Amino acid sequence: MTVLISALAFLLLLSFLVLIHEAGHYFAARWSGVIVEEFGFGLPPRARTLFKKGCTRFSLNWIPFGGFVRLQGESESADGGGSHGSFARASIPSRVLILVAGVFMNFIFAVLIFTVGFTVWRWIPTYLSIEQMKAASERNEIILSPGVRIASVQAGGTAATARVPAPSTLLSVDGNPVFIPADVIAAQAGRQSVAYVLRTDAAPEREISIKVQVRDGKTGVAVEFAPIVASPRRSVPQAVMLSLREARVMTIQTVIGIAQLFRSLAWRGTVPEGITGIVGIAQLTHSSVQEGWMAYLRLMAVLSLSLAILNILPFPALDGGRLVFVLVEAIRQRPAPRRLELIVNTAGFLALIMLIVLITFNDIWHLF
Repeated sequence: MTVLISALAFLLLLSFLVLIHEAGHYFAARWSGVIVEEFGFGLPPRARTLFKKGCTRFSLNWIPFGGFVRLQGESESADGGGSHGSFARASIPSRVLILVAGVFMNFIFAVLIFTVGFTVWRWIPTYLSIEQMKAASERNEIILSPGVRIASVQAGGTAATARVPAPSTLLSVDGNPVFIPADVIAAQAGRQSVAYVLRTDAAPEREISIKVQVRDGKTGVAVEFAPIVASPRRSVPQAVMLSLREARVMTIQTVIGIAQLFRSLAWRGTVPEGITGIVGIAQLTHSSVQEGWMAYLRLMAVLSLSLAILNILPFPALDGGRLVFVLVEAIRQRPAPRRLELIVNTAGFLALIMLIVLITFNDIWHLF
């Protein structure tokens, strides 16, 4: 039953994000006077027509995944004038608006979820270093308390002799607050003995102090980075600013990941760690369902933002690739040859399919 729920959650998640994206194209096209011939729920072949509104057919399709928008004149050449109400005949600003509208919708949706998460559920923003977390704590974005995790105690070590409990949270060493394992090493350097102030898992509300002998800067404890972070109450404006920061951080990390992917493929012919596809997203969805709705919604926001970033990249067959041709037309004052655009987009689409297959194979390989 859990697997079935996760599979359904996976389909709903991706389909919803794709439909939001396509809705952006739909509303921008309608606003620009471009005729939308069909708004499909799912992918062809068509199962039935749900209803018609104006010139638009709203259809239900047999493949229950995502959706699509078909605009009049998408395959027409701009230099041929196109028919009335066609995409090809629309002005350059209108075509730019239509192409970026899907990306904009995914971006706004992600920011909206992050804003609600940072206010109502007090989510912790993404920080890439302890220095960023300390700075955020000073700005009152988060509440950062000292503490590293004592994962285990080595048998025969001085910590074991002093009966240091594990697992537990180490708050300070000789009065020096510790945030990362390096702080513990620095506090013990050159000392014969130190005082550990810690909290045990059994009584997390009570602090205890234990004196531990130090030998060569060590006490025989294995410590790991596990910051103690909480969230203060945030106003909506604060949450919006945090959401925009979160979007910026995620955008930079996504672009870096894409650059690493192409560099790794070019030099080693392998998919680097951390890059995942449909199978990996399915695994993340399953994990988020296990953790609860908050994790699922945060994953939805991250994927919506990722979908926006990927689509705006200047890669053929994506919105960003089509946008390049429109911008080139604006600069040259005449459209690129339709045959060239078709060849480039077809080649880009095939390359994209091959890349998806490669990443999916890599996901399955690591799965087993």
